Amino acid sequence: MLDTPAAQVPTLSLKDQDRDPDGFAAALGGSFERFGFAIVADHGVPQPLIDRAWAETAALFALPEEEKRGYHIPGGGGARGYTPFKTEIAKDARHVDLKEFWHVGRELPPGHRYAGEMAANVWPARPEGFRDTFVEMFAAFDRAGDRLLSAIARHLGLAPDWFDPAVKDGNSVLRLLHYPPIPADAEGVRAGAHEDINLITLLLGAEEAGLELLDRDSGRWLAIKPPEGAMVVNVGDMLQRLTNHVLPSTTHRVVNPPPERRGHSRYSMPFFLHPAPDFLIETLPQTITADRPNRYPAPITANGYLHERLVEIGLIKK
Repeated sequence: MLDTPAAQVPTLSLKDQDRDPDGFAAALGGSFERFGFAIVADHGVPQPLIDRAWAETAALFALPEEEKRGYHIPGGGGARGYTPFKTEIAKDARHVDLKEFWHVGRELPPGHRYAGEMAANVWPARPEGFRDTFVEMFAAFDRAGDRLLSAIARHLGLAPDWFDPAVKDGNSVLRLLHYPPIPADAEGVRAGAHEDINLITLLLGAEEAGLELLDRDSGRWLAIKPPEGAMVVNVGDMLQRLTNHVLPSTTHRVVNPPPERRGHSRYSMPFFLHPAPDFLIETLPQTITADRPNRYPAPITANGYLHERLVEIGLIKK
């Protein structure tokens, strides 16, 4: 049964960062330490752009199956383009997720030093304007993510621009997610219980019910219900590792709707904010104490860690 604890994930306003950067950083960091999640309003992604992106996302997934599969890259680990229904599986899950998705990455100029680690984007012929919309949306998420990382840096006692070189030309991914209608007796859930791989995830579309986090204090599942237009932000495993679990990556899932709603699609748009491929994930010294020894004495590059995790969730075969 879903728990309804007194504690709720707070809704913060990114506008407060301009007025009181230390106060906003403390509020965001406190929410992350308690839940691994925060809800952020006034995030700066323009609503007309969001509306256009939703319309084109629905149009993309409404394309014929054969046309969509033409944009799937076998062996590509789902890095770019289309990943078909029932491909991804949460780590240690018994059933594959009931979803299909499309990945947009960073547009790199020819000859860029990360071209070997970051695949080129795949752009569909339809819907018209898709490329322009999602290049613009990627940039808007990037800007919002930079502001949130600045607050996280303040909370950790780092310089506000500490993350800037780490995420410059980072391997971030914008995922367009479609959970198609499902039968009442469907095996599995729309997205099995998992943690994200990256630094932080910025999510639009959580107003539609289904997203839940596993509350560490109660051990129960807590529904995430952001106000309309707000963004859900959560800590990923890379940031958890970097901070020695001071900022925890919290298990979450997307459950199936009640039977009367299973004939409806669900869409969401997470932006997985990653550092550059060669960024070294090395435990921050200030997060290591006598009571909190270093869990990760061996550092690892962001690209090395990403590859390990993509194997675990079935997007890359061993």
